Amino acid sequence: MHDGGSRGPRRELGAFLRSRRERLAPADVGLPGSPRRRTPGLRREEVAGLAGISSSWYAWLEQGRVRTSEQVLRSVARALRLPADETAHVLSFVEHAAPDGPSPGWVSRNLLSLLESLAPNPAAVLDPHWDLLAWNAGYAALLTDPARLAPKQRNLLWLVFRWPPARALLASWETEARSLLGQFRAKAARHPEDTRYAEITEQLLADPHAAHWYGRRETSAYHPAVRHFRHPVAGDLHLRYVKLAAVDQPGHHLLAYVPDDGATEQALRALAG
Repeated sequence: MHDGGSRGPRRELGAFLRSRRERLAPADVGLPGSPRRRTPGLRREEVAGLAGISSSWYAWLEQGRVRTSEQVLRSVARALRLPADETAHVLSFVEHAAPDGPSPGWVSRNLLSLLESLAPNPAAVLDPHWDLLAWNAGYAALLTDPARLAPKQRNLLWLVFRWPPARALLASWETEARSLLGQFRAKAARHPEDTRYAEITEQLLADPHAAHWYGRRETSAYHPAVRHFRHPVAGDLHLRYVKLAAVDQPGHHLLAYVPDDGATEQALRALAG
């Protein structure tokens, strides 16, 4: 069915599928190659055949002209040999759910109380754009006090990519930065008309690493992990990264860093003191 609505997300989905199709060689999916082949990667009709759908429908899908079902997108993801994170990204474009409502720009008293109770463990409240709405003293001591930054810079993506000390503070900066950008890319793709996503993207693309990874349409999903920080005052810190959704404030997430060992717990207490 053709539909004039939701064209922005559909175009983004189509561009993503095209980028993954162009990266596959016929041999990757068991198809014979040809020395006279001019198309980079697979042809559209080849993907359509592997997915069990018509060539016209797949072409319309890449052009952002049609809505489609989860079943079809799963078939296309399998045909393109997408990993789990990229398959989840593709399935996020299924148009059966109501669009996200606006997230409040303020933090509830209950959430603020929880934030403070976690001290000296670093914690902050983020909105859907990864903007920092509130934070405790532990968070300010671990990274920097967001109150000292311009309002548009109080954003986790900005801190990771545009705040210079982040590259020394995060022991695995490239891995962490690439994962975070992939999560942001996947979320922003569903809201192409959102001016805040566009504003953050413009700031990020000033960084050559971010521009390269963003241009490759890399996406990722959140995974709990232990982050290794090399803090200039507290030394080596190993912190478990915990992210919780706030049920009473849709779109808000509580981000907390919990000590993974006794030495880190003691170092956080000393840092807070």
